[in-house]
Amino acid sequence: MKKFTDVHDIGPLDAAVAEALAVKADRFAFTHLGRHRTLLMIFFNSSLRTRLSTQKAAMNLGMNVMVLDVNQGAWKLETERGVIMDGDKAEHLLEAIPVMGSYCDVIGVRSFAGLKDKAEDYEERVINQFIRYSGLPVFSMEAATRHPLQSFADLITIEEHKTVERPKVVLSWAPHPKALPQAVPNSFAEWMNATDYDFVITHPHGYELAPEFVGKARVEYDQLKALEGADFVYAKNWSAYADPNYGRVLSADRSWTIDAAKMGVTNNAFFMHCLPVRRGMIVTDDVIESERSLVIPEAANREISAQVVLKRILESL
Repeated sequence: MKKFTDVHDIGPLDAAVAEALAVKADRFAFTHLGRHRTLLMIFFNSSLRTRLSTQKAAMNLGMNVMVLDVNQGAWKLETERGVIMDGDKAEHLLEAIPVMGSYCDVIGVRSFAGLKDKAEDYEERVINQFIRYSGLPVFSMEAATRHPLQSFADLITIEEHKTVERPKVVLSWAPHPKALPQAVPNSFAEWMNATDYDFVITHPHGYELAPEFVGKARVEYDQLKALEGADFVYAKNWSAYADPNYGRVLSADRSWTIDAAKMGVTNNAFFMHCLPVRRGMIVTDDVIESERSLVIPEAANREISAQVVLKRILESL
């Protein structure tokens, strides 16, 4: 594996999940793969689970790890070509990337959508420049349009907890006070569409995702109807995708918050969320603290998804 940015890079999902479960059963079986290899993790945005889980996964594989916080511990980086750099950005990615690449063997990049220019966000300019100019394997620790390590962990979690072969999985929009990217819902939808699950997306009008991510999913604007008989409920906020409202908060309607009454129409569903979560906005305390909440096992599986990706990358070096 030379890059990991979306579901297509992981190959057959049944094989990927089987490998993940094997790794989870013995996390140190492949420590030899990372000996004398270095991972550079580059963060343009804040992180808790991604930083810790990916670093732990690399350590499980015997790798050295370097972490760079671009906006705190490095020069501010320019990402556009052809600009006159007379502002606060002292270095260009075109020089920074090959320099970074000279110090490591694998690069992980985390860079969010700006939510101002849809074309720029959906072209994935930052991570694609690392793929093009580093000369190294590059994997996404969340980008403008996808969060594949999270979605892989979500899939592992569902496979571990499903009680029927074809569970009903519902991705539900929920309110949030700030404009958030579409990366997590895009990615989750992309991975769910790659399974044979009964997959439904529910959200208010105006929050439609890009068609290429909606794919074969059923879209239902009535949240309660969507939740009926669900086996898994994945709550997540996202801002508007369609023009002219790209990146905007169109509604903070708290009637969409996942509460006990909503979960009551499901098939005793498990609750999922990528974290961090706004309690009282996305979900109520009783739901996230219930025995059917998978947010902690889901977060723990971030280590496993990252380790499978790094293992495959190391095997290709």
